[in-house]
Amino acid sequence: MGNNETPHLARSHAHEEDLPGTVNLNGIEGDDTMYGQALFPVPSEDPNDPLQWPKSKKIMILIICSVYSFLGNAATVGPSVYITLWADQFGVSPAEASGLISYPNLAFGFSSLILVPLYLKYGRRPVMLGSMALFLAGLIWASVANSFATLMLARVLHGFGSGVCEALPVQLVNDIFYLHERGQKIAYYTVCLCLGATGPLYAGYMLAGGHSWQLFFWVIIAFSGVLFILAFFFVEETLYKRSVPAEDSEKVGSGPLSEKKLEKEYSSFDVVESTTISVIPPRRSIMEQLKLWGPVDHDVSLIITMLRPFTYYFIPAVFWVVSSFGIYIGLGALAFNYTFPIKITAPPYNWSETNAGLIAIGNAIGYFLAIPFSNSSDRLAAYLTKKNNGIREAEMRLGVMLPAMVIAPAGLLVYGFTAQRDLHWFGYFAGVAMTNWGAYFYFSFTLAYAVDSYYANTSEMLIAMNLGKQAISFGMGLFLLDWVLQDGYAVVIAGVFVGIRILTNHTWLRNMHRQSAKKGDVL
Repeated sequence: MGNNETPHLARSHAHEEDLPGTVNLNGIEGDDTMYGQALFPVPSEDPNDPLQWPKSKKIMILIICSVYSFLGNAATVGPSVYITLWADQFGVSPAEASGLISYPNLAFGFSSLILVPLYLKYGRRPVMLGSMALFLAGLIWASVANSFATLMLARVLHGFGSGVCEALPVQLVNDIFYLHERGQKIAYYTVCLCLGATGPLYAGYMLAGGHSWQLFFWVIIAFSGVLFILAFFFVEETLYKRSVPAEDSEKVGSGPLSEKKLEKEYSSFDVVESTTISVIPPRRSIMEQLKLWGPVDHDVSLIITMLRPFTYYFIPAVFWVVSSFGIYIGLGALAFNYTFPIKITAPPYNWSETNAGLIAIGNAIGYFLAIPFSNSSDRLAAYLTKKNNGIREAEMRLGVMLPAMVIAPAGLLVYGFTAQRDLHWFGYFAGVAMTNWGAYFYFSFTLAYAVDSYYANTSEMLIAMNLGKQAISFGMGLFLLDWVLQDGYAVVIAGVFVGIRILTNHTWLRNMHRQSAKKGDVL
């Protein structure tokens, strides 16, 4: 929650160049630096600026939103092992029962179209707490549902509520961390979201242990309740309008703000556009940090914010993220989870159905082996920035993608040939682990690249990404066997986007987003 002590306030003279994604990180004497480069975005001299918050507070917020992502994803896909059981209990076909997985999954993916505009207008904190409340309500309802219809409604409700964790963690990382930290922090969130796909493993073993399917929901409820309490006390509002440096803007009014006026401004907890000021404002009190309502941005139009994201599909970097996310989600959530139980329970393996969910171990191994590389893109970008005389380009982090471009398709080959020729069962786990090791890089660093490249209306870009990847992963299910039998697929080469990004810098689309971005919303 922080305290009222005045911490060291970071300072920087970094600045953006004309091309989005290009940043001059050369500092001057007195600047705070990391990797020998000035901090960016440039923090204001205000302890209420999220960039100025203590590191421990930032990490706590990251942990809370990452665990929320894990629980939301696990609750959505975990009950997939109950499809046959639900079909028998409610007197429906297995195909109808599978709707209890697919429809909540759609709600999980598409809720960002509503929730993201809400947190842009009304603040991150109230929307996050509200979404957690919906998530909990849906889970509790699902645990006591006694009909197919009520269970479907409950599942859709908790799927809709938790869907914000597809976009909000990235927004929070954007709000509270500097450019040099974002690759690593997004990677940490990503692995938690991906590990949520292991939900069927836990649900299956609860069922195999003689417990009812309701127990899975009650376990998620317990963890989610604790997480809600932690979020209430530790997730302060991160919406903060940070103006351009003083040399590019006028001072507030005709002179520096008075201390009395500053206290009035911050006690009302309004959105304040920071400038270089002679009096450092006081840190918000603990009670002000715990307010359920946040600042309201009256300039945000909910309708426009819902419609404008669709224009981002014309931006190559965004489309790359959308397609890579969708493909890998389709592979992990559909191809592997659907085909492995079919193969492993048949000759020559003859495993029991209770062990059919063990493929989740392969998923987890792949992601865990990738965690040591979570800051690799930040370090590479910092190294290349230094060689480039302090000028940073968004593409500088993409070199770490090269191993993933080789290992992920190789994993598909291992899995495909193992399934086709009934090779040793180890091949399934090795193939899945290799593919998801590479997927981790795509989930983390292509997203960081897109956020670095196109800073205008970042939240709207996240809406476009969520909708697009959900649609692609759903579409892959229509041709599942064709994808599994292929021995690989083409990966768009990162270097192509260097030239494309420069071209899109001069398009009407880029100009529209730049003009519509409000002052202070950059990065």
